[in-house]
Amino acid sequence: MSGLPRRALRILLALPAVGFLVTGLRFAVAPAEAAKALAMPLLDGAARSSQIGDVGALFLGMGLMILAALVTLERTWFVAPALLLLLVALLRILAWLLHGATLLIPMIVPEVVIGGLLLLASVKLAPAERSE
Repeated sequence: MSGLPRRALRILLALPAVGFLVTGLRFAVAPAEAAKALAMPLLDGAARSSQIGDVGALFLGMGLMILAALVTLERTWFVAPALLLLLVALLRILAWLLHGATLLIPMIVPEVVIGGLLLLASVKLAPAERSE
């Protein structure tokens, strides 16, 4: 992969990384707005604590892992957030199939696309594994 496509892939991945960080930070400082942006109500009591902590950490973690991947070019840092995103998409589909949830295609498509780009980057941007 030549320099320009590699740079384009890095930029394509930096954008969602920043978006994930912003979403995670919004859960910390303005959780009602952050939840609304994800088509969910802000829960109450212990559920609110779990919602803010779990969802905020997921987004902050994914954003930080993608940035770590882009800085270090270590394959693991690309694969970890890809796995999370693809699992989120899978569980959304299972929620629809098994539990009567709305099928949120506008959320599933970006999760799968970004997850796929991260897996592509794990092959194209990370240096080849050294055999010892």
